[in-house]
Amino acid sequence: MGTFDSEHGRRSFLKVAGAAGATGLSSLAGCIALNGDGGSDTVTIAAAVPETGRLASVGKEMATGYELGLEKVNERDNVDKEVEILVRDDESDPTVLQQQLQQITSNNEVDMIWGSFSSPLVMAGSAYAENEGVPFLAVATCYQEPLVSGEKEWTYTPFPKTRDVTRATKGMLEFIPENERPQTVGIWEENSGWGAEMADAWDRNLSNAGYDIVMRETYNPGNEDFSTLISRTDNAGVEALVACPQPPDGITAMNQLNNSGYMPDFIEFVRASDPQAWWSALGEQGNYITMCPGWAPGMTGNGNEEFLNAYADRNDGETPRVMVGVGYNLAQTTEQALAAAENTDPESVRSSLDTTEFNTVIGDFGFDQYGMPMQGQLSAASAQWWNGEQRLVYPQTEQAAELQFPIE
Repeated sequence: MGTFDSEHGRRSFLKVAGAAGATGLSSLAGCIALNGDGGSDTVTIAAAVPETGRLASVGKEMATGYELGLEKVNERDNVDKEVEILVRDDESDPTVLQQQLQQITSNNEVDMIWGSFSSPLVMAGSAYAENEGVPFLAVATCYQEPLVSGEKEWTYTPFPKTRDVTRATKGMLEFIPENERPQTVGIWEENSGWGAEMADAWDRNLSNAGYDIVMRETYNPGNEDFSTLISRTDNAGVEALVACPQPPDGITAMNQLNNSGYMPDFIEFVRASDPQAWWSALGEQGNYITMCPGWAPGMTGNGNEEFLNAYADRNDGETPRVMVGVGYNLAQTTEQALAAAENTDPESVRSSLDTTEFNTVIGDFGFDQYGMPMQGQLSAASAQWWNGEQRLVYPQTEQAAELQFPIE
Protein backbone atom coordinates (compact mmCIF):
# COMPACT_ATOMS: atom_id res chain seq x y z
CA MET A 1 0.00 0.00 0.00
CA GLY A 2 1.05 3.55 -0.60
CA THR A 3 1.17 6.11 2.17
CA PHE A 4 -1.66 8.55 2.75
CA ASP A 5 -1.77 11.79 4.70
CA SER A 6 -3.91 12.15 7.81
CA GLU A 7 -6.75 13.88 5.97
CA HIS A 8 -7.11 11.30 3.22
CA GLY A 9 -5.78 8.12 4.84
CA ARG A 10 -7.50 4.82 4.07
CA ARG A 11 -8.60 4.46 7.67
CA SER A 12 -8.77 6.50 10.84
CA PHE A 13 -9.84 5.40 14.30
CA LEU A 14 -12.92 7.62 14.23
CA LYS A 15 -16.09 5.62 13.65
CA VAL A 16 -19.59 6.72 12.73
CA ALA A 17 -22.74 4.64 12.93
CA GLY A 18 -23.88 2.85 9.78
CA ALA A 19 -27.28 3.67 8.33
CA ALA A 20 -30.19 1.26 8.51
CA GLY A 21 -29.59 -2.04 6.76
CA ALA A 22 -30.59 -2.53 3.13
CA THR A 23 -32.06 -5.90 -0.17
CA GLY A 24 -32.30 -8.84 -5.47
CA LEU A 25 -34.69 -8.91 -8.33
CA SER A 26 -34.65 -9.75 -12.02
CA SER A 27 -31.64 -10.26 -14.27
CA LEU A 28 -30.41 -7.25 -16.20
CA ALA A 29 -30.18 -6.93 -19.96
CA GLY A 30 -28.03 -4.27 -21.59
CA CYS A 31 -27.70 -0.95 -19.78
CA ILE A 32 -30.44 0.03 -17.35
CA ALA A 33 -31.10 2.92 -15.01
CA LEU A 34 -33.16 2.24 -11.92
CA ASN A 35 -34.05 5.82 -11.14
CA GLY A 36 -33.91 9.39 -12.33
CA ASP A 37 -32.36 11.22 -15.24
CA GLY A 38 -28.89 11.66 -13.77
CA GLY A 39 -27.48 15.07 -12.83
CA SER A 40 -26.91 16.67 -9.43
CA ASP A 41 -29.98 15.08 -7.84
CA THR A 42 -28.79 11.56 -8.67
CA VAL A 43 -25.98 9.30 -7.47
CA THR A 44 -24.88 7.29 -10.50
CA ILE A 45 -23.14 3.92 -10.18
CA ALA A 46 -21.43 2.20 -13.12
CA ALA A 47 -21.13 -1.58 -13.19
CA ALA A 48 -20.25 -4.39 -15.58
CA VAL A 49 -21.21 -7.96 -14.74
CA PRO A 50 -20.94 -11.28 -16.62
CA GLU A 51 -24.30 -11.76 -18.31
CA THR A 52 -22.63 -13.98 -20.92
CA GLY A 53 -19.49 -16.13 -20.95
CA ARG A 54 -18.18 -18.67 -18.43
CA LEU A 55 -19.44 -16.77 -15.39
CA ALA A 56 -22.85 -15.72 -16.71
CA SER A 57 -24.99 -17.78 -14.34
CA VAL A 58 -23.48 -16.40 -11.18
CA GLY A 59 -23.11 -12.88 -12.57
CA LYS A 60 -26.82 -12.62 -13.26
CA GLU A 61 -27.66 -13.69 -9.72
CA MET A 62 -25.33 -11.08 -8.26
CA ALA A 63 -26.82 -8.38 -10.52
CA THR A 64 -30.27 -9.33 -9.22
CA GLY A 65 -29.04 -8.50 -5.72
CA TYR A 66 -27.68 -5.19 -6.96
CA GLU A 67 -31.00 -4.22 -8.49
CA LEU A 68 -33.23 -5.20 -5.58
CA GLY A 69 -30.80 -3.67 -3.10
CA LEU A 70 -30.91 -0.29 -4.81
CA GLU A 71 -34.69 -0.39 -5.03
CA LYS A 72 -34.76 -0.71 -1.25
CA VAL A 73 -32.15 2.07 -0.86
CA ASN A 74 -34.39 4.47 -2.75
CA GLU A 75 -37.50 3.34 -0.87
CA ARG A 76 -35.89 4.01 2.51
CA ASP A 77 -34.69 7.49 1.53
CA ASN A 78 -31.70 7.44 3.91
CA VAL A 79 -29.64 8.94 1.07
CA ASP A 80 -30.51 12.52 0.09
CA LYS A 81 -30.36 11.72 -3.63
CA GLU A 82 -31.86 9.07 -5.84
CA VAL A 83 -29.37 6.27 -6.60
CA GLU A 84 -29.21 4.71 -10.06
CA ILE A 85 -27.06 1.96 -11.54
CA LEU A 86 -25.95 1.63 -15.14
CA VAL A 87 -25.04 -1.98 -15.94
CA ARG A 88 -23.48 -3.60 -18.98
CA ASP A 89 -22.34 -7.13 -19.83
CA ASP A 90 -18.60 -7.70 -19.35
CA GLU A 91 -18.83 -11.07 -21.15
CA SER A 92 -16.71 -12.67 -18.36
CA ASP A 93 -13.71 -10.88 -19.90
CA PRO A 94 -11.53 -8.31 -18.02
CA THR A 95 -10.73 -6.40 -21.22
CA VAL A 96 -14.39 -6.12 -22.18
CA LEU A 97 -15.19 -5.05 -18.61
CA GLN A 98 -12.83 -2.09 -18.82
CA GLN A 99 -14.21 -1.15 -22.23
CA GLN A 100 -17.74 -1.19 -20.89
CA LEU A 101 -16.84 0.91 -17.86
CA GLN A 102 -15.05 3.39 -20.08
CA GLN A 103 -18.13 3.73 -22.24
CA ILE A 104 -20.43 4.26 -19.26
CA THR A 105 -18.17 6.82 -17.60
CA SER A 106 -17.59 8.70 -20.88
CA ASN A 107 -21.31 9.23 -21.33
CA ASN A 108 -22.38 9.78 -17.70
CA GLU A 109 -21.25 11.58 -14.57
CA VAL A 110 -20.39 8.53 -12.46
CA ASP A 111 -20.03 8.79 -8.68
CA MET A 112 -19.09 5.17 -7.92
CA ILE A 113 -18.17 1.93 -9.68
CA TRP A 114 -19.27 -1.55 -8.59
CA GLY A 115 -17.35 -4.71 -9.31
CA SER A 116 -18.08 -7.89 -11.21
CA PHE A 117 -17.69 -11.55 -10.18
CA SER A 118 -14.32 -13.28 -9.56
CA SER A 119 -10.91 -11.81 -8.87
CA PRO A 120 -9.71 -11.18 -12.47
CA LEU A 121 -12.84 -9.18 -13.29
CA VAL A 122 -12.89 -7.37 -9.95
CA MET A 123 -9.24 -6.39 -10.23
CA ALA A 124 -9.81 -5.09 -13.77
CA GLY A 125 -12.62 -2.90 -12.45
CA SER A 126 -10.48 -1.80 -9.53
CA ALA A 127 -7.65 -0.75 -11.86
CA TYR A 128 -10.06 1.34 -13.92
CA ALA A 129 -11.62 3.02 -10.87
CA GLU A 130 -8.22 3.73 -9.31
CA ASN A 131 -7.14 5.45 -12.52
CA GLU A 132 -10.34 7.52 -12.56
CA GLY A 133 -10.19 8.39 -8.85
CA VAL A 134 -13.70 7.04 -8.20
CA PRO A 135 -14.79 4.92 -5.20
CA PHE A 136 -14.90 1.25 -6.20
CA LEU A 137 -16.89 -1.35 -4.26
CA ALA A 138 -16.83 -5.05 -5.09
CA VAL A 139 -17.94 -8.37 -3.68
CA ALA A 140 -17.32 -11.90 -4.98
CA THR A 141 -13.55 -11.72 -4.58
CA CYS A 142 -11.62 -13.34 -1.74
CA TYR A 143 -8.16 -12.67 -3.20
CA GLN A 144 -6.09 -10.71 -0.68
CA GLU A 145 -2.69 -10.29 -2.33
CA PRO A 146 -3.61 -7.58 -4.90
CA LEU A 147 -5.24 -5.56 -2.13
CA VAL A 148 -2.44 -5.70 0.42
CA SER A 149 0.39 -5.27 -2.10
CA GLY A 150 -1.13 -2.74 -4.50
CA GLU A 151 -1.30 1.03 -4.33
CA LYS A 152 -5.08 1.10 -4.02
CA GLU A 153 -6.71 4.20 -2.59
CA TRP A 154 -10.26 3.81 -3.89
CA THR A 155 -10.97 0.06 -3.69
CA TYR A 156 -13.23 -1.49 -1.02
CA THR A 157 -14.35 -5.11 -0.92
CA PRO A 158 -17.13 -5.85 1.62
CA PHE A 159 -16.72 -9.60 1.33
CA PRO A 160 -14.90 -12.41 3.18
CA LYS A 161 -11.28 -12.97 2.24
CA THR A 162 -9.12 -16.07 1.84
CA ARG A 163 -8.24 -16.00 5.55
CA ASP A 164 -11.96 -16.01 6.43
CA VAL A 165 -12.94 -18.69 3.93
CA THR A 166 -10.32 -21.17 5.09
CA ARG A 167 -11.20 -20.47 8.72
CA ALA A 168 -14.80 -21.33 7.85
CA THR A 169 -13.67 -24.64 6.31
CA LYS A 170 -12.14 -25.56 9.64
CA GLY A 171 -15.35 -24.45 11.37
CA MET A 172 -17.52 -26.69 9.20
CA LEU A 173 -15.31 -29.71 9.78
CA GLU A 174 -15.50 -29.16 13.52
CA PHE A 175 -19.28 -29.67 13.39
CA ILE A 176 -18.63 -33.32 12.50
CA PRO A 177 -18.32 -35.57 15.57
CA GLU A 178 -14.64 -36.07 16.34
CA ASN A 179 -14.74 -39.83 15.92
CA GLU A 180 -16.25 -39.42 12.42
CA ARG A 181 -14.31 -36.35 11.29
CA PRO A 182 -12.11 -36.63 8.17
CA GLN A 183 -8.40 -36.68 8.94
CA THR A 184 -6.80 -36.63 5.48
CA VAL A 185 -7.20 -33.57 3.24
CA GLY A 186 -6.56 -33.09 -0.45
CA ILE A 187 -6.18 -29.66 -2.08
CA TRP A 188 -6.85 -29.08 -5.75
CA GLU A 189 -4.99 -25.88 -6.55
CA GLU A 190 -6.16 -23.81 -9.51
CA ASN A 191 -3.16 -22.49 -11.44
CA SER A 192 -3.84 -18.84 -10.64
CA GLY A 193 -2.84 -16.26 -8.06
CA TRP A 194 -5.95 -16.78 -5.97
CA GLY A 195 -5.74 -20.54 -6.41
CA ALA A 196 -2.26 -20.53 -4.88
CA GLU A 197 -3.31 -18.16 -2.09
CA MET A 198 -6.24 -20.38 -1.15
CA ALA A 199 -4.15 -23.55 -1.32
CA ASP A 200 -1.49 -22.00 0.93
CA ALA A 201 -4.11 -20.88 3.46
CA TRP A 202 -5.91 -24.23 3.51
CA ASP A 203 -2.58 -26.05 3.83
CA ARG A 204 -1.47 -23.85 6.72
CA ASN A 205 -4.75 -23.55 8.63
CA LEU A 206 -5.87 -27.15 8.35
CA SER A 207 -2.38 -28.48 9.12
CA ASN A 208 -2.28 -26.32 12.23
CA ALA A 209 -5.66 -27.78 13.23
CA GLY A 210 -4.25 -31.30 13.09
CA TYR A 211 -5.41 -32.45 9.65
CA ASP A 212 -3.04 -34.40 7.42
CA ILE A 213 -2.58 -32.73 4.02
CA VAL A 214 -1.89 -35.83 1.95
CA MET A 215 -2.00 -34.22 -1.50
CA ARG A 216 -1.84 -30.83 -3.18
CA GLU A 217 -2.10 -30.90 -6.96
CA THR A 218 -2.34 -28.07 -9.48
CA TYR A 219 -4.70 -27.91 -12.47
CA ASN A 220 -5.33 -25.25 -15.12
CA PRO A 221 -8.54 -23.20 -15.39
CA GLY A 222 -10.72 -24.56 -18.17
CA ASN A 223 -9.55 -28.11 -17.56
CA GLU A 224 -11.93 -30.63 -19.13
CA ASP A 225 -10.35 -33.86 -17.87
CA PHE A 226 -9.97 -34.35 -14.12
CA SER A 227 -9.51 -38.13 -14.32
CA THR A 228 -5.80 -38.12 -13.45
CA LEU A 229 -6.37 -35.70 -10.57
CA ILE A 230 -9.25 -37.82 -9.27
CA SER A 231 -7.13 -40.98 -9.46
CA ARG A 232 -4.31 -39.33 -7.50
CA THR A 233 -6.79 -38.07 -4.92
CA ASP A 234 -8.19 -41.58 -4.49
CA ASN A 235 -4.73 -43.13 -4.23
CA ALA A 236 -3.73 -40.58 -1.58
CA GLY A 237 -6.69 -41.62 0.57
CA VAL A 238 -8.25 -38.16 0.65
CA GLU A 239 -11.29 -37.98 2.94
CA ALA A 240 -11.90 -34.20 2.64
CA LEU A 241 -11.34 -32.41 -0.69
CA VAL A 242 -11.11 -28.61 -0.96
CA ALA A 243 -10.77 -26.44 -4.07
CA CYS A 244 -11.87 -23.11 -5.56
CA PRO A 245 -12.65 -23.91 -9.21
CA GLN A 246 -14.57 -21.68 -11.60
CA PRO A 247 -18.21 -22.83 -11.98
CA PRO A 248 -17.79 -24.70 -15.30
CA ASP A 249 -14.63 -26.44 -14.03
CA GLY A 250 -16.26 -27.48 -10.77
CA ILE A 251 -19.29 -28.90 -12.57
CA THR A 252 -17.02 -30.87 -14.91
CA ALA A 253 -14.99 -32.20 -11.97
CA MET A 254 -18.13 -33.19 -10.04
CA ASN A 255 -19.55 -35.06 -13.01
CA GLN A 256 -16.31 -36.99 -13.37
CA LEU A 257 -16.08 -37.69 -9.64
CA ASN A 258 -19.58 -39.17 -9.72
CA ASN A 259 -18.56 -41.43 -12.60
CA SER A 260 -15.20 -42.46 -11.13
CA GLY A 261 -16.28 -44.86 -8.39
CA TYR A 262 -14.50 -42.72 -5.79
CA MET A 263 -16.00 -39.98 -3.64
CA PRO A 264 -14.45 -38.17 -0.66
CA ASP A 265 -16.54 -37.91 2.50
CA PHE A 266 -16.49 -34.10 2.35
CA ILE A 267 -16.09 -31.68 -0.55
CA GLU A 268 -15.88 -27.90 -0.51
CA PHE A 269 -15.88 -26.27 -3.95
CA VAL A 270 -15.65 -22.56 -3.21
CA ARG A 271 -16.98 -20.43 -6.10
CA ALA A 272 -17.92 -23.37 -8.37
CA SER A 273 -21.03 -24.37 -6.43
CA ASP A 274 -22.31 -20.83 -5.83
CA PRO A 275 -24.73 -20.45 -8.78
CA GLN A 276 -28.00 -22.19 -9.60
CA ALA A 277 -26.16 -23.63 -12.63
CA TRP A 278 -24.60 -26.13 -10.21
CA TRP A 279 -27.92 -27.79 -9.44
CA SER A 280 -29.24 -27.34 -12.98
CA ALA A 281 -26.26 -29.29 -14.33
CA LEU A 282 -25.89 -31.92 -11.61
CA GLY A 283 -29.20 -32.36 -9.82
CA GLU A 284 -28.93 -34.77 -6.89
CA GLN A 285 -25.34 -35.54 -7.84
CA GLY A 286 -24.55 -32.03 -6.61
CA ASN A 287 -25.89 -32.76 -3.12
CA TYR A 288 -23.62 -32.46 -0.05
CA ILE A 289 -21.17 -30.04 -1.70
CA THR A 290 -20.29 -27.05 0.45
CA MET A 291 -19.37 -23.52 -0.54
CA CYS A 292 -18.36 -20.27 1.15
CA PRO A 293 -20.22 -17.47 -0.66
CA GLY A 294 -20.27 -15.09 2.32
CA TRP A 295 -24.08 -15.09 2.54
CA ALA A 296 -26.67 -17.87 2.60
CA PRO A 297 -30.34 -18.30 3.53
CA GLY A 298 -30.35 -18.75 7.29
CA MET A 299 -28.36 -15.63 8.10
CA THR A 300 -30.22 -13.43 10.58
CA GLY A 301 -30.35 -9.76 11.55
CA ASN A 302 -28.92 -6.81 9.63
CA GLY A 303 -31.80 -6.59 7.17
CA ASN A 304 -31.91 -10.29 6.29
CA GLU A 305 -35.65 -10.63 7.01
CA GLU A 306 -36.45 -7.56 4.90
CA PHE A 307 -34.29 -8.87 2.08
CA LEU A 308 -35.85 -12.35 2.10
CA ASN A 309 -39.37 -10.93 2.21
CA ALA A 310 -38.71 -8.45 -0.60
CA TYR A 311 -37.25 -11.17 -2.80
CA ALA A 312 -40.10 -13.58 -2.06
CA ASP A 313 -42.69 -10.91 -2.87
CA ARG A 314 -41.18 -10.49 -6.34
CA ASN A 315 -40.49 -14.16 -7.01
CA ASP A 316 -43.55 -16.16 -5.94
CA GLY A 317 -42.25 -16.95 -2.49
CA GLU A 318 -38.86 -18.28 -3.62
CA THR A 319 -35.68 -18.11 -1.56
CA PRO A 320 -32.80 -16.20 -3.18
CA ARG A 321 -29.62 -17.91 -4.29
CA VAL A 322 -26.49 -17.06 -2.36
CA MET A 323 -25.05 -14.57 -4.84
CA VAL A 324 -28.26 -12.51 -4.76
CA GLY A 325 -27.64 -11.90 -1.07
CA VAL A 326 -24.01 -11.07 -1.74
CA GLY A 327 -25.04 -8.43 -4.28
CA TYR A 328 -27.65 -7.04 -1.89
CA ASN A 329 -24.93 -6.60 0.73
CA LEU A 330 -23.08 -4.29 -1.67
CA ALA A 331 -26.14 -2.06 -1.99
CA GLN A 332 -26.45 -1.92 1.81
CA THR A 333 -22.78 -0.96 2.13
CA THR A 334 -23.22 1.80 -0.43
CA GLU A 335 -26.34 3.13 1.28
CA GLN A 336 -24.65 3.35 4.65
CA ALA A 337 -21.53 4.98 3.21
CA LEU A 338 -23.54 7.60 1.31
CA ALA A 339 -25.79 8.32 4.30
CA ALA A 340 -22.76 8.94 6.52
CA ALA A 341 -20.84 11.04 3.97
CA GLU A 342 -20.95 14.84 4.09
CA ASN A 343 -21.66 14.89 0.35
CA THR A 344 -21.23 12.69 -2.72
CA ASP A 345 -17.82 14.04 -3.74
CA PRO A 346 -15.34 11.16 -4.16
CA GLU A 347 -13.14 12.25 -1.24
CA SER A 348 -16.14 12.53 1.09
CA VAL A 349 -17.47 9.09 0.12
CA ARG A 350 -14.01 7.59 0.56
CA SER A 351 -13.70 9.14 4.01
CA SER A 352 -17.07 7.66 4.93
CA LEU A 353 -16.04 4.22 3.68
CA ASP A 354 -12.88 4.47 5.80
CA THR A 355 -14.64 5.37 9.03
CA THR A 356 -18.13 3.85 9.02
CA GLU A 357 -19.07 0.64 10.79
CA PHE A 358 -21.31 -1.30 8.41
CA ASN A 359 -24.22 -3.60 9.23
CA THR A 360 -25.25 -5.73 6.25
CA VAL A 361 -26.77 -9.13 5.57
CA ILE A 362 -23.28 -10.71 5.65
CA GLY A 363 -22.44 -9.31 9.10
CA ASP A 364 -20.92 -6.32 10.88
CA PHE A 365 -17.60 -4.91 9.73
CA GLY A 366 -15.41 -1.88 9.13
CA PHE A 367 -12.74 -1.55 6.47
CA ASP A 368 -9.04 -1.86 7.26
CA GLN A 369 -6.25 0.12 5.59
CA TYR A 370 -6.51 -2.13 2.54
CA GLY A 371 -10.23 -1.68 2.01
CA MET A 372 -10.92 -5.21 3.30
CA PRO A 373 -13.21 -6.08 6.22
CA MET A 374 -11.12 -6.08 9.37
CA GLN A 375 -9.70 -9.49 10.14
CA GLY A 376 -11.96 -11.69 12.24
CA GLN A 377 -15.10 -9.57 11.87
CA LEU A 378 -16.87 -11.69 9.24
CA SER A 379 -17.81 -15.30 9.86
CA ALA A 380 -17.64 -16.17 6.12
CA ALA A 381 -21.05 -17.80 5.84
CA SER A 382 -20.85 -21.27 4.31
CA ALA A 383 -23.66 -23.29 2.74
CA GLN A 384 -24.35 -26.80 1.49
CA TRP A 385 -26.40 -28.01 -1.43
CA TRP A 386 -29.27 -30.22 -0.29
CA ASN A 387 -32.22 -31.21 -2.50
CA GLY A 388 -31.92 -28.17 -4.71
CA GLU A 389 -31.43 -25.64 -1.91
CA GLN A 390 -28.35 -23.84 -0.62
CA ARG A 391 -28.61 -24.09 3.15
CA LEU A 392 -26.51 -22.21 5.69
CA VAL A 393 -24.41 -24.61 7.77
CA TYR A 394 -21.76 -22.21 9.15
CA PRO A 395 -22.09 -20.25 11.34
CA GLN A 396 -24.88 -22.01 13.19
CA THR A 397 -27.72 -19.50 13.58
CA GLU A 398 -31.19 -20.45 14.81
CA GLN A 399 -32.19 -20.83 11.14
CA ALA A 400 -29.15 -22.78 9.96
CA ALA A 401 -29.26 -26.40 8.81
CA GLU A 402 -27.21 -29.30 10.10
CA LEU A 403 -24.21 -30.25 7.95
CA GLN A 404 -25.00 -33.40 5.97
CA PHE A 405 -22.07 -35.82 6.28
CA PRO A 406 -20.65 -37.99 4.85
CA ILE A 407 -21.31 -37.77 1.12
CA GLU A 408 -23.28 -40.83 0.06
